Amino acid sequence: MSTYVYGIIASTHPAVPEHLSGVGEGPLRVLKAGDLAAVVSDAPEGLRPKRRELLAHQSVLGEVGAEGCVLPMRFGSVAPDDDSVTDVLAERAEHYKERLRALDGRVEYNVKANHVEEAVLHHVMAGNPEVRALAEANRQSGGGSYDDKIRLGEMVAGAVRAQEAEDGVAVQRALEPAADAVSVGPESTGWLANVSFLVERDAAANFMAAVDRVREDMPHLEVRLNGPLPPYSFVEPGPAEPAGTTVGGAGAGAG
Repeated sequence: MSTYVYGIIASTHPAVPEHLSGVGEGPLRVLKAGDLAAVVSDAPEGLRPKRRELLAHQSVLGEVGAEGCVLPMRFGSVAPDDDSVTDVLAERAEHYKERLRALDGRVEYNVKANHVEEAVLHHVMAGNPEVRALAEANRQSGGGSYDDKIRLGEMVAGAVRAQEAEDGVAVQRALEPAADAVSVGPESTGWLANVSFLVERDAAANFMAAVDRVREDMPHLEVRLNGPLPPYSFVEPGPAEPAGTTVGGAGAGAG
């Protein structure tokens, strides 16, 4: 039976709550190796990223993380057996202990931002005299020629693309001072920013207030906040999953 890995904790971490069950509804176990331990269960056959299983993975990490620092594994982290997990804990002990110290008392917030279409068009028009002048000329001439309409459309599209790049940087810079670390996520269709922030748990209110200020200062943006989450994006630097694992399906974190 292969072993499903949820996360890595200190061996002194409080006991895992007895009421918790893991992915596939299997009971949880704690595998210890020196100063470290891993929260695991038997991996179910035919594991798929179904909603029930994703929620089970998140629930385990949420409950364990509420009692102390946990280095979360992505959904679908499976090792060949228990010995493979403890071997990796021993081999990479210094890395994992350093990460546990660095992430203690901290959580992750993921922020995604996108333009509100009508609002950003008004914003672009207000800030670009050339676009505004051509739009007014077309209006006064009854809509403008076909070529003028095409030219205006291209100018507006170019201005919006430039605004996307500018706003993506602006969102990150506005929130960085309220965080201990930043991890830029992969480009996501429909989002001009996808950034994760490492935040002290006790300072979460300050970070959320900073997000509210971004919304107020940039009303042409839709800003979505997800968290608090286990610090998925900050397990690195270093290998994030035990050697020999296979990572399948969707990530359970901020992605």
